[in-house]
Order: sequence, then structure tokens, then C-alpha cells
Amino acid sequence: MDSKPFRPDEARRIVQSLQKPAVFLNMTTDWPALNWNVEHLSSCLTDRIQFRIGRKTENKDPLFETECSYIEANLKEFLDWTAKDGKSVVGPFSGYHSKEFWVYADYKYIAQLFQNKPAMFQDVLWSDFGFPGRDGRDSTIWIGTQGANTPCHLDSYGCNLVFQIQGRKRWHLFPPDDTPCLYPTRIPYEESSVFSRVSVVQPDLKKFPAFKRARVHTVTLQPGQVLFVPRHWWHYVESLDQVTISVNSWIEMDIDDEARVEEALTKTIVCAMKSVPSLDNEDHWLNPTEERVSSHDENMHYLNLAVKAYMNKRRDGTEDQSLLPEQHTAVKRDSSGLLKTPMPDLSFVVPFGPHLIPVNCAEKPCPKDASCSQGYKDTSVSQSTQPRLKCEGELGGDGELVQSSGVHGQEAGNSRASNGPENGVQISTNEMLECLVHPDVIALITRLIVRRQTELNS
Repeated sequence: MDSKPFRPDEARRIVQSLQKPAVFLNMTTDWPALNWNVEHLSSCLTDRIQFRIGRKTENKDPLFETECSYIEANLKEFLDWTAKDGKSVVGPFSGYHSKEFWVYADYKYIAQLFQNKPAMFQDVLWSDFGFPGRDGRDSTIWIGTQGANTPCHLDSYGCNLVFQIQGRKRWHLFPPDDTPCLYPTRIPYEESSVFSRVSVVQPDLKKFPAFKRARVHTVTLQPGQVLFVPRHWWHYVESLDQVTISVNSWIEMDIDDEARVEEALTKTIVCAMKSVPSLDNEDHWLNPTEERVSSHDENMHYLNLAVKAYMNKRRDGTEDQSLLPEQHTAVKRDSSGLLKTPMPDLSFVVPFGPHLIPVNCAEKPCPKDASCSQGYKDTSVSQSTQPRLKCEGELGGDGELVQSSGVHGQEAGNSRASNGPENGVQISTNEMLECLVHPDVIALITRLIVRRQTELNS
């Protein structure tokens, strides 16, 4: 008798059908990676890796990766530092008190870390979720301390499976429809990541009033559990325990081809505007995960390849992976087990129960400086039928842009009037990019580009 609550084909069908985050229980009881605690990993991985360091503060501004410190250390040095619990240490962590700072070795590809120990790839068994051949080679590992966090963002490609190994992590998730309420930005720029300007756990509602209508879904992920994050769901993740370790894999979907065109277009615009020498461009706009600023010719070349691949797939229903440059196809993607776009299947009921727990909209207390609104209330109504107010920056039914009626516009106007020219208008490069590479604008331009190319080639 199979000890797993779901067979691989059943788990894959569930993943394909889920429209909201959910937690799988009792699916990893026999995974060798359950033993990947930091003590075990420190004996397997002796090379130094990069750690991101941030201060433990309650700030109303998100701490982007461009604002963090970075050091190189091995896991034994990391383990010694966490064991000291704030006492003086020697080595790379000596300048950081563990009670004041958190550290995070995030987004590390297992295939690179353990390239000399390929047997460890088999310790992660994504094949149990219906993706045969997918293992540690197609995964990343995240090792952090209490307070370590990932800024709120959405991933442009695919969906996400997250396996918690050591410690607990709290996830704050928001549905794609809440994008306007999260004030998306592409600065700092990272390919395939759209960041939020809001600190979602300490929101500044005077600056971002529409956030009060965002519908947060929270879950604390325990060791052995697997979280499914649907496509384009926003998420902010924070470590709760002294040491946390998790492994994830991004599952490519058949609708990612259009997203690759959108990402190529975004990169072309951002790099063109931010790489120009200017007093307005002296900020740290490129995320540390990006190795360099690619040239305009490189960006246009990739944009053309992405458009061609997308049009070829639309024409004949096949995926032409050979058209995409190698350095781009390796980012958060893998060709094995392409997941079909979720489609309503009235004959299939997702088997929620003791082994599959939905992550529902949280019953969240109001922020201190806001009155309660429906966005913070728990509800049993499905997302498709739940009533929702329009957020600032969202297109209404008549195509008109919804503007904020709160202090946000007034505050912005006063700020520019006091700091800008006499007419009170001073638009920065970043503010212009907020409009030019807004997800809705990029989606519209992508459709126009594809339509024009279709007409020219018909």
C-alpha cells in the first residue's frame, strides 16, 4: 500500500487545478532531503558561499537586496555564528551581532553548490508530485536565520513548489488581481521578478493607501510540508526560527512564452533608461542577482528571439526552446514537465482535507493607521465571486484609470511642489519607469508588438 496520500499523477492534477496557494502534508516523509539540516549541510558543503545581511528593524520601507550587506562564508562559520547567540565571534560574521542582524544564503542553485556530490540531487523527489526526472538539479536552496526575509514580489514565470526542511517560515501571499494595490516596481531590476514598493508587514498606508484593499493570505510552513504557490501570486517570506532551510523548484508553464516577451521588453526599457549617465541614475538600480548590465543590442536580440519563439508556438502549437539564449533559459525555468495552464475542470474537485490545506484569506487586524476594509476580512467566497474595490492604478471597466482619493496624491503633489520646479512637477527617471514598465502597460505593448509582427508576416 502506498504510504503517500496522493499518487504522482494525482498530485500533478491537483497542482494543475489549484487556483490558490495550498500546503501538501505527508508527501515528503521518505525524502532524504529531510535530513538536510545545517549541521549535515556544513559537512557536505565546505566552500564559501555568499550571505545577504540585513538589520532587524520594523521599517515601513521594504529592504531591497540592493540595500543589504554581503559577505562570503562557509556553512560551518555560519553555524558557529548562530550558536554564539550574539556573543563575540571571529571570522566573516564578526562585525554582525546575531541579535541585531539576520543573514540569508538565498536563491542558491543546488546543481552548482553540490556539483561534486551529484548523488545529493536524488534527495529531492519532485517526481512524487508528478514531475518525473525533476530533483535537486532543478531546485534552489535557502538558508537563513530568524528575521531573514525576501522582499514582496511576484515571479514572472511558472508556479512554485516549496519544501520546508528546517525551522519555520511565514508566507504572506496576495492574488494576482491585487497587483495594483501592491504598487509594482521594476527598480531594483531583476529579470523575472516584479517587486512591491510596500513593506507588507509594516505598510505605510499614507504613502500606499490602496494596500489596505489587498487580500493577504498567510501560512506558517512547517518542516516536511510543501507549499504550492500559483502563477503570479505575490509573496513575502520571513524566517521565524534560529535557522531555516527550504528548497524550491519553479515549474515552467505553457503560457510562459508570452511572459518571456514581456520580460525581454521590460529589460530593454529599463536598461536603456537607467544605463544613461545622469544624476538621476546614480541609485543602485540593478539587483545583485544580475551579473551585469547587458547592452541595448543584446536586449533587442533577445526580445526578437522571444517574440519569434512565442509566434512560432502560437502558429504550430510547439515550443521552440532552441531559439532562446542559454543564459536566459536557465533562469527559474526547466524544460522537464511543462505544466499546462490551469483550466476549469468541473469534473474534478480538489481534495482538500488532512493532507492538502488551502491557504485562505487571513483574518488580519487593521494596521494602526487605517480603518478596517473588506480587503482584510476572511471570507469563504471564492476568488472569482468575491466583491472587490478597484485599486489605484487599475483600469476600470470603461478603460479609465482609477486614481487614489486619499492623501497619497496630495502628499505627492506637496512633495513635488516643495522640492521641484515652480510648477510643482518634477518627474524622476524611476517615476517614469513606474509607468512605462507597469505590468499592465508591458502586457499591452507586448500584444501590440505580436499583432504588428503577425500582420507583417501574414
